[in-house]
Order: sequence, then C-alpha cells, then structure tokens
Amino acid sequence: MQSTRPEMDGLSSEPAIKGSTIFGCPTDNSQAIQAQSKAQLSPEELVAKAIAPVKREFLRPPPVRSSNNNTNTDRIITDGEDAVSESKPAPILQEKKSKRQLKRERHQEQKSGAHLCNVVAKSGNVSSCPYKDKCRFSHDVEAFKAQKLDDLEGSCPFLDNEGPCPYGLSCRFSGTHKGGDDVPAVITTTKKNSSELNVLNKDVQKLLWKNNMKFPKADNILKLLGLHGPGKKGKSMNNVKDDQIAANGRVDVDGNGSCNVALEANNEVECSPEVLEEDKPDEVQLEKGKAMGNEKYDQIVANGAGVVDGDGSCNSASEATNEVECSYEALEDHKPDEESVADELRPLKKAKSSVNDTCSVEVDSDPSVQVKDVDKSCTQNEQTTVTEHTLSDTDKSLKLHLREKKLIDFRDKLYLAPLTTVGNLPFRRVCKFLGADVTCGEMAMCTNLLQGQASEWALLRRHSSEDLFGVQICGAYPDTVSRTVELIEKHCTVDFVDINMGCPIDIVVNKGAGSALLTKPMRMKSVIEASSRAVDTPVTIKVRTGYFEGKNRIDSLIEDFGNWGATAVTIHGRTRQQRYSKLADWEYIYKCARTAPHNLQVLGNGDVFSYLDWSNHKSNCPELSSCMIGRGALIKPWIFTEIKEQRHWDISSGERLDILKDFVQFGLEHWGSDTRGVETTRHFLLEWLGYTCRYIPVGLLDVIPQRINWRPPAYFGRDDLETLMASDSAADWVRISEMLLGKVPAGFTFSPKHKSNAYDRAENG
Repeated sequence: MQSTRPEMDGLSSEPAIKGSTIFGCPTDNSQAIQAQSKAQLSPEELVAKAIAPVKREFLRPPPVRSSNNNTNTDRIITDGEDAVSESKPAPILQEKKSKRQLKRERHQEQKSGAHLCNVVAKSGNVSSCPYKDKCRFSHDVEAFKAQKLDDLEGSCPFLDNEGPCPYGLSCRFSGTHKGGDDVPAVITTTKKNSSELNVLNKDVQKLLWKNNMKFPKADNILKLLGLHGPGKKGKSMNNVKDDQIAANGRVDVDGNGSCNVALEANNEVECSPEVLEEDKPDEVQLEKGKAMGNEKYDQIVANGAGVVDGDGSCNSASEATNEVECSYEALEDHKPDEESVADELRPLKKAKSSVNDTCSVEVDSDPSVQVKDVDKSCTQNEQTTVTEHTLSDTDKSLKLHLREKKLIDFRDKLYLAPLTTVGNLPFRRVCKFLGADVTCGEMAMCTNLLQGQASEWALLRRHSSEDLFGVQICGAYPDTVSRTVELIEKHCTVDFVDINMGCPIDIVVNKGAGSALLTKPMRMKSVIEASSRAVDTPVTIKVRTGYFEGKNRIDSLIEDFGNWGATAVTIHGRTRQQRYSKLADWEYIYKCARTAPHNLQVLGNGDVFSYLDWSNHKSNCPELSSCMIGRGALIKPWIFTEIKEQRHWDISSGERLDILKDFVQFGLEHWGSDTRGVETTRHFLLEWLGYTCRYIPVGLLDVIPQRINWRPPAYFGRDDLETLMASDSAADWVRISEMLLGKVPAGFTFSPKHKSNAYDRAENG
C-alpha cells in the first residue's frame, strides 16, 4: 500500500486550519460551548459516556446542522456542482401510474439516445444488432455521442483484458482505448468479468422462472424426514411444541441430538419435524410392509444395496446397477427420465411422529452404499418415540445417518462477516487484499433465488481471489432452504453455505425467517437437518443469543446443532431485541463454546474492532474457533492487517484514499465502466463512507484502541483530507466520491440505506 498523499480538489496534506467554518459549515456558539464542556472531561469520563477521548488540540465545535430532528437520515440532493442538504416539504401526492404506463415510459426512455444498444456500443456498427429495428434500445450512435458525459480521469479498468473493452463506446474511459473512440467493427466474445464465478446461467434461470427445476436430493431427504408436502396437523403440532418450548425456556436433549419437550403426558410424542397426517399408512399397508421387509432382507444384505419404493417395500438392487441407483449424481447421469428416478428413490412413507418407522436407506454421494440390518418385522410402535439410537446386531433396521461432509477448518482464520449492501464483491476484494482469510457473500433470500431473480443471484458472485468463500441464505421452511442449498451446490462454486438464523430486520422476521427461528427450535432442527443431508457442501448457521433481551437460549441448543448436521455455528452476542445497541455478551459466547461438542466449531461475533479484541477473545476461550468481523471491517478494513501483524496501524489519509481507489477500481470491473456502472459504484462507495467516517486515527486518541461503541466528537484531522474523511455529513461523502469518479450528474440524490442504532447511548442511561 502506497503512503503518498495526492492533492486532489484543493485538499492538501498540510495541517488543517482551525477556523470558524469547516467545508462551508459554520459553527454555532452554543454548540461550541457544549464542545468546550466536553473537552474539560477527563479521558476516563469520556469513555464512561461512550465518547471517544480525542486529544484536546484536535477538537473543534461541531458544524451547524439543519433543524431536522432525524440527523441520521441525511438525504443529499445536488444540482450539478454543489451538494447541499435537502429540506423540502413533503411532496404533493400524485396519481399512481398503472403498470402499462410505467412500461411504456420505460420503453420510451430506452429508445432515447442515452441508452445505446450494448451490441452496437461494443462493435460500433449499427447493423451488428441481431434484432435490427425491433431492438428495445437506441441505435443512433451520433445522438449517443452528442449527449454522452465527458470521460473520467484515469484508464479503462479492462485494458489488461485480452480484446477490446466490453462496453465500447459507452465506456467512460473510451479515450484510453486502443485506437481511441474507434471501436473495431466486430463483437468480442470476451467476458467482462472472466475472473468472477457463480454467474447465473440463462437456461437455469428459465427453468426457475417456469418452475421446472428438479430437486431430487432435497425432495427425497424431505420425504425421508417426513417434511414433504403441506401437512396441516404436522405443522400445527410442530408450532405447539415450539410455543411450549418457548414458554418453558428449556429443551430436553437425548444423547443422539433428539429434542424432546418436557410434558406431563407420558405418551407424548417426540418433538419431531413436521409430519404429514395423510402419510399415515393403513393397517393393510403396514402388514404388507412387514411381510415385504422379511422377504427382501436377505437379498438386500446379499447385494449390499437397496432401494425403497413407494409402497413401503425394500427392493434389492442388482450388482451391476447398485451404485447407480444409490448415488444421486449417478442417477442424474444415467437416468434420463427424472420422474422414473424419483419413483425409484421414493422412500417409505412415515406415519405419525409417534410411530417408530425407520425402514430407510442411507444415500451417500460415494458410489458405495452402507446398508444396515433390516428389522424383520419393521415394528411400528405407536407409543414409542422416533429416536435415532445406536443399532445393535439384533435390531435389524435401516438407520438414516448424516452423510460424510467435506471438512472445513475455521480455526484462527480471519472471517469477514456477510454484510448486507456494503459487503459486496469489490469490498470483499479489498478485505482480501488487506488480509481476510474467509469471505462470505451478502445474505440472499431463498424464495428469490428459487424464482430466478437475477439481482438475488448476483449476491452469490465470487471472485477468483476469494480462496475460501461461502454464501449466506435466509429462509423460513426446510423445503425452500434445502432446495436452495441443492441448487447452489449444483450451479455454484462455494466452500460452504451459511444459513442466517439471526437477522433482526422486521421484513425478514415477519416472514418467519432470520431471528424468528430462534423461537421455533423444532423448525430450526428441520431446516438444518434437511439442508445438511441434501448436499455434500458443509452447512453452517449464524444465530443470535436469543430473541428477547435477557432470555438467552442458544446454550440449550448448542449441543444439538452438530447432531443436526451443522459444521459450525456463529453466535452474535446480542439478542434480536437489542439489534446493535449495547455491547456484545462475550461471556455468554464463551459459555456456549465450552458447552459445544467437539465436532461443532463455534465462532464469536460482535464488537471486534482491534487486534487486542481478537487476541483477548481467543485467549479467554481457547474452545472458540475464530471470531467473525463485521462492522469493524466496515469502519476500518485494515483491521485484518492489524490482527495479523499484531499492531495498531496509525494509517494516514493518503493510505486510506488508496484503499478507496482500489474499491473504485474493483467496482468498475464488477458493475461496469459505462455511466450506469460508474453511478452504481458511486452509490456503494457512499454507503461505505457512511461507516468509514466513524474511524478515529490512532494518533488523535488519548486512549487506544478505539471501541466500536464510542461516538466520535467533531475534530480536526492532521490534514484537510483526514478532516473531510471524519465528516458525518453525506455532502462531504459525495465530495470524496467526486475525487474518484468525477462530478455527480444533475439531480443526483443519495440517502443512506442503513440507519440502525449502532452506538450505545450510555450517557442517556
């Protein structure tokens, strides 16, 4: 990383002048008096009030703000050059336009000269578009050149690629292309993002659109677990038991991970996943299953493989095809008819949860199939619970075991948390460059992925530099989550899949996903079991300590997560009700890590903001595998370098600007170098600057290291650029973006997306 500090837009590296105005924001006398009173406090008193103890010589009165009460929702509107705070009255309610009107206006806008056809832009030849006059976009090259914005400073981000720029005439750096604006009259087939993986295939998207995608693994696992279909009674029973567990506040767990509710009735069924009432076989079918089990047992043992058909009978497989029938991948390769495959692999239907029916076959990705002894009578006792107990030689029943998983080791690895909006691919590349070991994509909703939404699939993109990469998904039901996991494993390249069970956002919780699953432990069990058994990719989960403040409950479930199929669990040390207020409860995380079984890796998350935080957590609890870093990486992404080098990095403003330049370069490669790509990069840069302004340089603090809950006072930096980066005004963020991406277009608006309460209001009690 270079340490040079370039002078841009009049900003110098000289010490800032402590005047009465800061970048056009005058100071107020009352605010100056208040700032002076805070300056009289000792550093210890400031820390007690969660105020950053900045050295007195750098303090300044805060700039005057508008009388708007909501200071965290700064909305910026610009008019070509100057960026000012918007204080307009509420707009007059306009008549809502119909979808047809909106579509017509959109097509008219696409036909304007500002939206040049991509094929024409690449080739420079109007006749190159295969749609000719039927194309939805403009083919008027001269009109496009007349209204095109001036080129930006710098070189095209695709100059290093073989072949011409994929954006051709529409590139905002077209002056640096080979031959200038003269684009070869050939359509290049070079992909603009050849280093990016997990791109949604058009054929896959069409299958998802038409709901024709097959999920053989997930569907069969759901049948084996009794979770396939809209069973009313099973769901109601599951909800009753979840509510009862929530009321009692405890869960009784047996040695094999089965979760039982302590009820008064002795014959109460086990807390099993949702089971279909209509799947209960009648007496004739039960007797038939018993007889068929006795007759076919010897053949199964002799051949070493078996298949369970729809009527509940266990049919043996021939020696020549037993590997094909028992492997999902081989079935897809050798069986062209998907329906026939599903029929051959249809498992024995389960009765109610109180019926012990374990006549099933373990299906593994390995061609060899392990077959256990078959119960000669397939006894189904309605008063016994369905438990996965250890089988003896006399108990001859097939038992569904967890498939062997690929091993993934998180121990002592620096894990960048999945971060919505800001944790995009360019930001992850910056963190990888600064020392992150494990990266994870932004949270994607399962329903949107199954519907083939391109915007949701874009969250699964992976750069080639991300050597240990996972994706995070969020869903409420085992069928949607398991099918999504199977879809990702088949069409994406990932090292693990993380299931979010801790998202506190209302729109997610109201759908029964995220933190809502913390109140339904049996739903959690169903989701984890179905997902982990459907794929070979390791499945991890991310949870919070509980739903309600003061009612932590993960410690009662931590022993079960590994038995249910999770490879690792990340615990955020706050409840859903806390959101991001108050400090993370690391003592509770330590307790869970010490309680967890050896086959389950436990990672902690919350308020890691320096290498001392990381080292203390690891030394206080050796059972902790690693720590996930979220907001700490947003505020200062060089935290990974600090942890690896075990030092406080007093980074300069020039070095911070270089990091922003790297982000812009990566953003143009990812979102494109045309006008749309430039403005998309600018938008995500502004979202990120909303976090970086909270960083206080090490050289300005009386007490180090900085804590994540400290609220920074108004202060001068050691140079003008550092002072500008410390501003919490969105207008100053826009000015920083103009240093890197040129002037904002006329009518530009920006409103920060994330407005969560990130600071601890210690001074307010």
